[in-house]
Amino acid sequence: MIELEGVPELVDPVMVAAFEGWNDAGDAASAAVAHLEREWKGEVFAALDAEDYYDFQVNRPQVWLEGGARRITWPTTRLSVVRLGEADGRGRARDLVLVRGIEPSMRWRSFCNEILGFAHELGVEMVVVLGALLGDTPHTRPVPVTGTTSDPDLARTMDLEESRYEGPTGIVGVLQEACAHAGVPAVSLWAAVPHYVSQPPNPKATLALLNRLEDLLDVRIPLGELPEDARAWQLGVDQLAAEDSEVAEYVQSLEEARDTADLPEATGEAIAKEFERYLRRRDGHTAGGGTASESGSYLRDTSGDLGGGRGRTPKPPEEGDEGGDGPEEPGEDGPGTGTPGEDA
Repeated sequence: MIELEGVPELVDPVMVAAFEGWNDAGDAASAAVAHLEREWKGEVFAALDAEDYYDFQVNRPQVWLEGGARRITWPTTRLSVVRLGEADGRGRARDLVLVRGIEPSMRWRSFCNEILGFAHELGVEMVVVLGALLGDTPHTRPVPVTGTTSDPDLARTMDLEESRYEGPTGIVGVLQEACAHAGVPAVSLWAAVPHYVSQPPNPKATLALLNRLEDLLDVRIPLGELPEDARAWQLGVDQLAAEDSEVAEYVQSLEEARDTADLPEATGEAIAKEFERYLRRRDGHTAGGGTASESGSYLRDTSGDLGGGRGRTPKPPEEGDEGGDGPEEPGEDGPGTGTPGEDA
């Protein structure tokens, strides 16, 4: 039985989750939740029993020293709570439950049921799972972020893609399906990471996920040094690409393909979304880091364009067709190029 002593009653809570491993190219998704936890000083209130879900020969514990004494940190999944306070002076608040951990090695259904048990006890209204995949996208262009759901009504209401993927999946897809069976609204946000520079970290992809989450929940997320880190990352990749003519030519071909595909996206709709984000930050839309406003509930009408221009970005699992950019089995170092076999 789940006991949550010491956890206050939450206000309109949303659960945001990310897991290291197959669904986390460039560590972009797990870094996004870690950023939220750090910036908003999330308080850990629960951790899943590591022995129930992890193979310690795959995810080994870490030994460290504290005051001369040896300590061991076990791989696990932890839950923390963030209380965002008042939004706009009218007293409305929004709390977050952050879930950050490692894709389990076994007993995935029990793993998801335990997380959903916490969600039920805390009164979570929606689950947002973050993921990152490897794709044919140039590092010089904005990171494509696609929002998907298995719920047709939610897809229509929140202007998301309805997942049609069939194939191998990861814990993100299993958790989203578990949410659907439990009647909990669930959304997945996927960032596309250039497959030719897949090693972590990728602050540019992390920043893109946080911006999309900000739009989805209508909160102001403090970004700290992340924008500068993203610029430095791109500059570093620019320099590496310039040193190899073949890589430079390949990046140029990706840029041309992306620019051709994205041409219709240079519309008033996309510009308006960026302007909304600018105004939210300039006006200090939120207090204590940000929460949803009364007029900006995450279950708003599609005219609010929660997708921020979703038409031409790579679709995570939906493009898993033969002979294209479909999913490949992940190697030891991470997900395959294209999509991570995810039922997002």
